[in-house]
Amino acid sequence: MEQTNIAVGLDIGTTKIVAMVGRENEYGKMEILGIGKSKSLGVHRGVVNNITQTIQSIQQAITDAETSSGIKIEDVVVGIAGQHIRSLQHSDYITRSDSDEVIDEEDIDSLCDQVHKLVMLPGEEIIHVLPQDFKVDGQAEIKEPIGMYGGRLEANFHVVVGQVASIKNIGRCVKSAGLELSGITLEPLASANAVLSQEEKEAGVALIDIGGGTTDLAIFKDGIIRHTAVIPFGGNVITEDIKEGCSIIEKQAELLKIKFGSAWPGENKDNEIVSIPGLRGRDPKEITLKNLSKIIHARVVEIVEQVYLEIKNYGHEEQKKKLIAGIVLTGGGAQLQHLKQLVEYITGMDTRIGYPNEHLAGDSDSETTSPLYATAVGLVMNSLESKARANNVSKFDQTPVGMQKDGEPPVSDEQPPIEVPPTGGKQRTGIFDKWAEKFKEFLDNAE
Repeated sequence: MEQTNIAVGLDIGTTKIVAMVGRENEYGKMEILGIGKSKSLGVHRGVVNNITQTIQSIQQAITDAETSSGIKIEDVVVGIAGQHIRSLQHSDYITRSDSDEVIDEEDIDSLCDQVHKLVMLPGEEIIHVLPQDFKVDGQAEIKEPIGMYGGRLEANFHVVVGQVASIKNIGRCVKSAGLELSGITLEPLASANAVLSQEEKEAGVALIDIGGGTTDLAIFKDGIIRHTAVIPFGGNVITEDIKEGCSIIEKQAELLKIKFGSAWPGENKDNEIVSIPGLRGRDPKEITLKNLSKIIHARVVEIVEQVYLEIKNYGHEEQKKKLIAGIVLTGGGAQLQHLKQLVEYITGMDTRIGYPNEHLAGDSDSETTSPLYATAVGLVMNSLESKARANNVSKFDQTPVGMQKDGEPPVSDEQPPIEVPPTGGKQRTGIFDKWAEKFKEFLDNAE
């Protein structure tokens, strides 16, 4: 089996670490070859706070994934989130030396490089620079300026910023676990890739990924990412509240939440009671499900209101920025009963639960299509896409005539193949690949 068409995504979360091995099958869908999961120790709200424990958890997840897939894992794509991530809007421009030449990829690269030079707060670094729309000589709302003429090229950017130390710690954990870091992606972007359709991104949609330690938000409109945010609450604070409110241990609180938890207190009758075994010879505890759902409801409302505030900050209430496709919930926290109804009630927006099955092969295990694995599936997809792009560039010279991808005209002998520039709707991975390269160098030098 060729190693080039296989990718591994590593989702370092607060409650679990998932290593997923996947490849693209002949139908262009993603086939999961193996999955490894371990309890995440040493990560708090998406930020590594114990290197040794995190390395051990990564190694365990990788070993499990190697066992289930039968493939030796050497390099991984890692997702980053965490409470240190923030985003901002920025506009910048370049003046081109020759306005008689058409605008090409290089011009856009130099414009993005200029944004990378923005002065950040001490200890922060730019992670992603995502162009929103362009202006050429004052002509606004251009999605793709490549091929146009103009002297002044402007763009609005969505800039994602994170703490250098936190990113370096993740890189160090991956390297110390004996793995090569082939790329880094913002987790909300990876989850969005796995669970959203292109139609939803065009219409306008907010993806809410409820993890253990953080809740990630990514807003798309007109096919372009418009806003990202990381809210430092997740499923763990709900478990913590149950533990405190019912005076039980964390393990029992987590089980209660998963088995009997509901975000809507009205659903439970007063006489529904669950009995929890007492600690070492003590009497069992009786907890009413109504009380349990009241505790959960209070915390979930807080999380949803925080997210809704971010959606309003983006400008959802303006007619032009309205998110027609509403909200998509994913992540482990999305499995909470009646959460969909509560989110619809608070926000007044259409809501659905996002399962990462749109891009998976039909025979995928039902476990892997759970919202729990949305980020891991998205990471593998991102990695496969960038590997395919790298292979396409290197294979351009050897591609026999008539052997192009389906739907593309064969390339004649006389004409060199033309690489179609990416559309404004897609993330410009070229720029990001460069950043990943720089980051890898930066990690190697830090040794």
